[in-house]
Amino acid sequence: MLSSALKQVGQRVSRLDRSLIMLVVLLTSVFPVELFPNAPPPPKGVDGQYSGRQGQVVLVKVPATEEATEVKGTFLDRTIPFFREIRAGEPSGYLGLVGIDMQDVPGTYELAVTIKNGEQQVRRLSYHVLVAKEKFAVEHLKLPKDKVDLDDKTLARWKMEQEQVRQALSDNSALRLWHSGFVEPVSGKRTGIFGSVRIMNGQPRNPHNGEDIGAPLGAEVAATNDGVVRLTVDHVFSGKGVFVDHGLGFYSMYFHLSEILVTDGDLVKAGQILGKVGATGRATGPHLHWGVKLNGARVNPYALLDLPFKNGSGSVPAVSSAGSQPTSEALHITH
Repeated sequence: MLSSALKQVGQRVSRLDRSLIMLVVLLTSVFPVELFPNAPPPPKGVDGQYSGRQGQVVLVKVPATEEATEVKGTFLDRTIPFFREIRAGEPSGYLGLVGIDMQDVPGTYELAVTIKNGEQQVRRLSYHVLVAKEKFAVEHLKLPKDKVDLDDKTLARWKMEQEQVRQALSDNSALRLWHSGFVEPVSGKRTGIFGSVRIMNGQPRNPHNGEDIGAPLGAEVAATNDGVVRLTVDHVFSGKGVFVDHGLGFYSMYFHLSEILVTDGDLVKAGQILGKVGATGRATGPHLHWGVKLNGARVNPYALLDLPFKNGSGSVPAVSSAGSQPTSEALHITH
């Protein structure tokens, strides 16, 4: 009798255990949060894979139907903020722009994404991002000596200017100010090649971190998208320039202007005129240097024009730079 009773108790406990396990599995599938705060992270790359070349922009979509308080990723020690995607008036997951820096070492890296809904509910995702090597051009330039070798006074000025820019761009706007349609700031021939390795008077210099667009002196230069003017400058290399903060770690830059028509703190719209084409700073002729930084990564600005946000719909894993690389002579002389 005692043995039979113990057997029945064991069966009831076993059924209870199975019921509890099924309940936990059901709750986890319906509410995909960390029930145990010290649980290990998911295996790397388990949630998907993306790829892009150096200097490109990768659009990542996180399928999350819940309304999150924060969605944020980490890629190569850079913070990637995500924003809500809306399709046909309805929320459809979250999107993030991952910039692959022009000098990121090719290889496969993890994009770790954290989805927070309140203080306790946390979901973690892991993606693999393959960084492929881009073939950048090599330019050999013969320039006057004073345009290559800086004297002590000019070098000190350049260092101060670099620190000014670093401080101005250190605080990212928490709101996304830009929208889906990006604008080419000026029409003209692309004369400076993004990522090109420049050999000046036989000395290697930093690769070209933007695109040069040749245009007539005084041609109007437009903002590529909505944002706020974070900084206007007149610097030794870039000349008269404008830095626009588009929010969520996305900045655009416009250099060598003859005139600046905005001031620090101005709100600007896509297509609004920021200034006029010039040849200020270290330049050999009138043109616009157009640059972009995305969460600290230097990317080809023309990649923005290919982002698949037409009418707010559609998304693809990777976005390549627009068009083929030009081979005409460079006009932009920079550090």
